[in-house]
Amino acid sequence: MFSQVVGPDDRLIETPVPQGMSEATISFADHDHIRMLFGARDRYLRQVRDSVGIDVVLRGDEVRLQGDDLQIKRGIEVFNELKHIIEKEGQLEESQVQRVLGTAPSNGSQQNNGGEIELFERARKVRPRSAGQAHYVNAMEQNDLVFCAGPAGCGKTYLAVAMAVNSLRREQVRKIVLVRPAVEAGEKLGFLPGDFLSKVNPYLRPLLDALNDIVDFEAVKRYMENDVIEIAPLAYMRGRTLNHTFVILDEGQNTTTTQMKMFLTRMGNDSRIVVTGDTTQIDLPTHIPSGLIDAMQRLGHIEGVQVVELTGADIVRHRLVREIVDAYDADVPPRKPRRK
Repeated sequence: MFSQVVGPDDRLIETPVPQGMSEATISFADHDHIRMLFGARDRYLRQVRDSVGIDVVLRGDEVRLQGDDLQIKRGIEVFNELKHIIEKEGQLEESQVQRVLGTAPSNGSQQNNGGEIELFERARKVRPRSAGQAHYVNAMEQNDLVFCAGPAGCGKTYLAVAMAVNSLRREQVRKIVLVRPAVEAGEKLGFLPGDFLSKVNPYLRPLLDALNDIVDFEAVKRYMENDVIEIAPLAYMRGRTLNHTFVILDEGQNTTTTQMKMFLTRMGNDSRIVVTGDTTQIDLPTHIPSGLIDAMQRLGHIEGVQVVELTGADIVRHRLVREIVDAYDADVPPRKPRRK
């Protein structure tokens, strides 16, 4: 029996170990990378150890894995993938650990997360963080019309805005238009005070948040002042033709079939449209069908149109968001209050 020692260059060096036990050593050039790998209070380490079934021992700048041959092979794959993420991004998040544990390939090759979205701003890039997100990014790169449905927190809007910024800065389009239906989420807000922008701002705020997170604030301000980026409610799309434009319709599940048809037919020459939404959170009256669901069923077979459906496995917000979504999807009846 031989141990497999993995050096900083990922080469394996075999050395004898006691019979019946396998061991592998993974070396790190930076001790801070080991701290990131283990997580706060060794949280990530426990997840890896419990999932793979290996023993993990830290010796200086080396992580030693002990277990049977299959466990060692799996452990090397997982730790090399996590090490690659840390070296590339300078950080490690729990969602990335969970993704690697759930999808690490058994043949030792690293998972392909799809193309990065270059923002051309201080070397910033947006990277897909799940296989579903990578599929979504590829769909936006290869099609002029993409529908993306998925639960809260899976990056539908964020990745679409990043792709729009990429297209603008590569001069593939001349303008970005961000659109949202002004539908209240089960609440009656009444008449809002202020001018037009003040009235629609609460509905369009999520799009602005995504944009400001991706692009420098001053650049966003300059783009909006020069009408390079426009944010508008869906009702103001009627009668327009959008040429050389990247258009994003957010919260598409809250459009009617008529509204969706009106919006999609705004597409002009050299334009691209991405429609996002969560079909489990429809705020329309119960007797009105969702325009997003109808469009996905009606248009998905057309060449140049692609439908992407993300799942709970693609959620990249707080760990609890995934569990909250799963709990509501399970449709468990609420617990009855105890009687005093």
